[in-house]
Amino acid sequence: MKECNQCGKCCIKYGGGDLSATKEEIDLWELFNPEIYEYVKNNEIWFDPKTGMRLSTCPFLEIAPKKEPLAKNMYTCSIYLDRPEDCRHYPSLIPEMIRDECEMIEPSDIKNQTRAQQKLDILMIDSR
Repeated sequence: MKECNQCGKCCIKYGGGDLSATKEEIDLWELFNPEIYEYVKNNEIWFDPKTGMRLSTCPFLEIAPKKEPLAKNMYTCSIYLDRPEDCRHYPSLIPEMIRDECEMIEPSDIKNQTRAQQKLDILMIDSR
């Protein structure tokens, strides 16, 4: 199991209408992070504050500055410390990572998914 390389696949795939936020998260954003809360509509996340239309990607996903012009894109989250719980818990299962083509997975993880799950649980302990 490799460390996250910020490929952005998970955020790109789930950053539209596939995420949810808890009522508590939304209430906290309303009080302390109005710049996040403005993207909430009817207790659902990632709506354009001007049009009210659902966004196809997370408005807080950003392409990190490149160190070399030909380097592949790396992504960052501008609300990382205040991100929804859905984001905090991803990835949670090895089959989910395989399905999503997560770049943290190595061939040995696919062969021994039980061991890989144990590694993942340790890696993600600070995130969850």
